[in-house]
This record gives sequence, structure tokens and C-alpha cells, in this order.
Amino acid sequence: MSTEHGPVADDPRRTYRKGPVMLRGHQVPRTTSDQRLLAPNNDTSWLSGDPWRVMRIQSEFVEGFGALAEVGPAVSVFGSARTKPLAREYAIAMEVGKGLAEAGYAVITGGGPGIMEAANRGAHEAGGLSVGLGIELPFEQSMNEYVDLGVNFRYFFARKTCFVKYSQGFVVLPGGFGTFDELFESLTLVQTHKVTEFPIVLVGSDYWRGLLDWLRDSVVAHGNIHEVDLDLIRLVDDAEEAVHVVLERGAELAAEERAAVAANAQAEQAAERASEPATPSVPPVPGDASLNGW
Repeated sequence: MSTEHGPVADDPRRTYRKGPVMLRGHQVPRTTSDQRLLAPNNDTSWLSGDPWRVMRIQSEFVEGFGALAEVGPAVSVFGSARTKPLAREYAIAMEVGKGLAEAGYAVITGGGPGIMEAANRGAHEAGGLSVGLGIELPFEQSMNEYVDLGVNFRYFFARKTCFVKYSQGFVVLPGGFGTFDELFESLTLVQTHKVTEFPIVLVGSDYWRGLLDWLRDSVVAHGNIHEVDLDLIRLVDDAEEAVHVVLERGAELAAEERAAVAANAQAEQAAERASEPATPSVPPVPGDASLNGW
């Protein structure tokens, strides 16, 4: 029998409240939360417990939101950490970062090497804001030297939330599972209207064409997505076109959003006017000079 939990002799079905949690029977603790917190012992197992882990998750969101709140318009660039500096994709990613920075966007990457480093480098050397959202991994992956503002995360889901929350577009270069994860996460959120639609651009026909063909020939054919869902993706082959799609599609979506907001506001105003009680008409009083032109 543990010292923390045990049966209650007088009433085994007594309800015990511990914050939002309800406990009964053997789940009822023998000590209070304050007693356990202030107990003078050397047991540090609580540091790896779920309640403490939740606090760390909360702190990641707080720190991430605080660090990125004033970044302004931004675009996330994804791609393989294994791409070498002499590779063609590295040069394209640099041009993407440069083009986005010159267009007034901050560039957000995972902060690591390869494509991420290239995009950060392009933005940094163009005088733009270069942002890195790093992740704790079993193998060391330090923040690349071209990151001006960096945030490190323990948890992928907190990191991905920040990518989506602070980006007005995704540019995706060739990559592996991590890149696919970000790509399909963004597509799912846009498809299900969990986020406002933003441009999603794939760079490299040779690399991505097979995936798009499979989505059309197998996934659409089986009825698991609609043909129109593929319109969420734009496929290009160079940095200039990628930046152009982000700017053009971003402007179109922003205009559509403004029009939708205006239409909703007009509909709400019309509904309010329709719900207002009609003002009863007052018949003229006989002999009232103001009503007889005097």
C-alpha cells in the first residue's frame, strides 16, 4: 500500500476532488497536494511526472508565443536537414529565403542544418528577420549560425503550433519524414478549416511529382479526398516562382478574407436591424400647428 493513496475506512465511496480530477476508493490520497509539495524528502520522481510535464508544455507555448508575437508577416520554409551546401536545393532555399525577406517577410525554419540553414542564410544575408524553431532530438542538432531569433522546443506539437500560428505561407523543399509531417499537418488544418487558408508551395517537380500523382490516382480515386483538395498545393521549380506564388496567393486569400469579414459584418447589421421593434406611428393631433404648415 502506498503512502499517497489508500482506502478510506469510514466511506470507501467518498468523493475526493483534486483540482478538476474526481477520485474515489483506493484513488483517494492519504495526503493533500500541499503536504506532498512541501514534504522534506529527496524524491525527484515528480520531475518526470505527467502534471509537471504539462507545466513544461504550457511554458513552451508561453515562451514561443512571447518570442514570436512581434515577428510580423512570416513564411515557413521546410526541407531536409541532410542537404549539403553544394547541392542545388541548398542554393534554391537560399534564394527563397532572400526573396521572401526582400518582400518583407520574416523566414521561419526548424533552425537546423541543410535546407533550414540555407533559407535562414538567404533571409539573414538579405537583411530580413531569420527565425529558427529548434527541437530537442536524440542526436545533437544545434541552431544554425544564420538564425537571428531562435526558440528551442522539447515537444513537436508545440513547435508545429508556432509554425502554423505565425506563418502566412509554407514553402516546402525536398525532405524526409519531418518535412512530410509539416506538409500534411498544414494540409489537414487548411482542409478542415482549423486555420485560415494560406499558400502551400512545393519546390521541385522531380521530387514531388510522384507524390502528387499518387494523391490523384490513388487517394482521390478511392474517394478519401476530393479533387479540389489538391488545389491547396502549388508545384514550382525555382525560388522566384515559389516566392511569387506566396505573394500572389497570399494577396488573393487576404482579399477573400477581408471580403468575407465585410459580408459577415453587413449580415450581422442587417440581422440587428431586422430584430429591432418597429417604431409605432403617432397619428397627428387635430389643431396642431406644427402639422398644418404654420
